[in-house]
Amino acid sequence: MMLELSSFWSEFTAFFMSIIMSFGLTFGIFTPPTTEESNGYFDDNIKNVIYLIGDGMGTNHLYKTKSERNIPLAMETIETRAGSMTRSLSNAVTDSAAGGTALATGVRTSNGAIGVYMTDLTATFSYPKNITELCIEKGMLTGVITTDETSGATPSSFSAHESDRGRAEEISRDQLYSDINLIWGAANGIVEKNDAEANGFTFVSTYAEMMALPEGGRSFAQFTNNLWTLKQSDAVTPTLEQMAMKAIDILDDTDDGFFLMIEGAHIDKHSHSNDSESMTEALQSFDETIESVLRYAKADGETLVVITADHETGAITLVDGKYVFTSGSHSAANVPVFVYGSDNLVNGGETLNNYEIPIRIAYALGATEEEFPFEVAV
Repeated sequence: MMLELSSFWSEFTAFFMSIIMSFGLTFGIFTPPTTEESNGYFDDNIKNVIYLIGDGMGTNHLYKTKSERNIPLAMETIETRAGSMTRSLSNAVTDSAAGGTALATGVRTSNGAIGVYMTDLTATFSYPKNITELCIEKGMLTGVITTDETSGATPSSFSAHESDRGRAEEISRDQLYSDINLIWGAANGIVEKNDAEANGFTFVSTYAEMMALPEGGRSFAQFTNNLWTLKQSDAVTPTLEQMAMKAIDILDDTDDGFFLMIEGAHIDKHSHSNDSESMTEALQSFDETIESVLRYAKADGETLVVITADHETGAITLVDGKYVFTSGSHSAANVPVFVYGSDNLVNGGETLNNYEIPIRIAYALGATEEEFPFEVAV
């Protein structure tokens, strides 16, 4: 639970933040939105938000997948496109923890940190609110699903506040204590049935159990095999697309709307090993999920869909007419942003800072600057 700031620490934090804000404005590090600008993102047609993150997915990942698998991509049918700069506060090349934190909270932090300020890594005095928590406050149903372990860096950024991504037990505790409706992903060997049930979740470990879940309920899934494949890897393990559509069915059960974060984690994992076949399969699986999500959003008419990445992995480069990996690590390359369901969120072709994306989503939902403040990226 977030600790209340004492009067002294409130004043100290405000003073410190004002100094950093002034420095940032003076040297052009960032420009906070004015009230008029933040109101400009509001869209009264938006009831639901589906936020898809392709971990490690750069623009050249799309070109490589299209050329090697000879397929079109559903995400590229979206007309509104932008770019995102992905650095962390501590490094020009972010990791998934800092990248996920920026995409979840609107705050840049140090590599390895999950949902906390770089100046207060242990969340002793405060931590930034994430977009999931904002949506819970607004009465929306919420979900976080991933092909990674549930305590992986990206899902954790939307559901926990910890000093280090390696603190899987503490991250799992944060998730179990949260008011999120569903958290689904690969088993991490920590969360067991009794843990989930003790905190009001139905424990799920198979496709059949997932499909039997009722609308509006709370569930914590720990699947044991590959979640990223194009087809079910076995009879008990769903694909990402199956998880996504069942999650939407569960969450789309309230007049207040829902928020769902969907991560395709294996684009990154297979890029680290420069495994082209597996990476392109993982990206195709992610794109098939996007196709189904877009089909739902078009029929629904009140759903904002935002697709982006936390960073690029593999430094994919066009060499002699072929897209090839040139690294086994993350790079500082910008990543794509696709937006369906709002004409206000981005200007086509603009390049955003990664932390701007959740801020704009919050304002599109009608959040005030007091509910989801623009904060200096610390």
